[in-house]
Amino acid sequence: MIERRRWGSTGLDVTVIGQGTWQMEQDDRAQCVRALRAGLDAGLTHIDTAELYGRGAVEAIVGDAIEGRRDEVFLVSKVLPSNASRAGTIAACERSLRALRTDRLDCYLLHWPGEHPLEETIAAFEALATSGKIRSWGVSNFDVEEMEEALRIAGEGKIACNQVLYHLEERAIEHEVLPFCEAHDIALVGYSPFGSGRFPDRDETLERIAKAHGATPYQVALAFLTRHPSTFTIPKAADPAHAVDNARVVRLSEEDVRAIDAAFPRGRARRLPTL
Repeated sequence: MIERRRWGSTGLDVTVIGQGTWQMEQDDRAQCVRALRAGLDAGLTHIDTAELYGRGAVEAIVGDAIEGRRDEVFLVSKVLPSNASRAGTIAACERSLRALRTDRLDCYLLHWPGEHPLEETIAAFEALATSGKIRSWGVSNFDVEEMEEALRIAGEGKIACNQVLYHLEERAIEHEVLPFCEAHDIALVGYSPFGSGRFPDRDETLERIAKAHGATPYQVALAFLTRHPSTFTIPKAADPAHAVDNARVVRLSEEDVRAIDAAFPRGRARRLPTL
């Protein structure tokens, strides 16, 4: 059974493994809808999307997938930084709600730091929360410096999550971003957990641990990337069988974690990539 964890300081419970949708507009639409529904059936009820993805086309795909099942889903979307003025954020949210065919988002994120004052974006988030159009809000691709600014503006207990790049060969967030989020009760959501098509599935350590657990290297990777109590992950699956595979729970031992850590060292501390 998929584990659920508290979504930062919100009190909401969310599945640790969710479903990402980046670049889903490039895949067969009907199969993507089936994959998302198969994921829901398997317990992957956290679905992440964004207005950026396919210029709204992916939100429409998600809308198809969750039709008649909205109450099962923890639904997340994102506003583009270029739209993230106070009025622009509210307008963008309303467009996303129409595309998704729903009356609310469970969490709404600023996709990455942009040119509009963060005070305006946060004011819009708070207004959307007051009106019931979003249940929580957060950020994405924020390094510690940006997180500190957001926390200064919003105060403790307001920022639900920070969504960042996190896979076996990209562990820089473990140095500063993850500890900062943990210290301030902010959920950390890792995207592209399989490295956007560059997954090391032939690695001897992963293969050995996977075999011992009757699992796949992909499933072992998801378990490793969610080993911290504040971490979540959103693998994309455009095939129903892959979505079901992502729902397979693997319990790593301390020895397993040490072996993966040695095989895929986190490297030096550095800033997050700039989008």
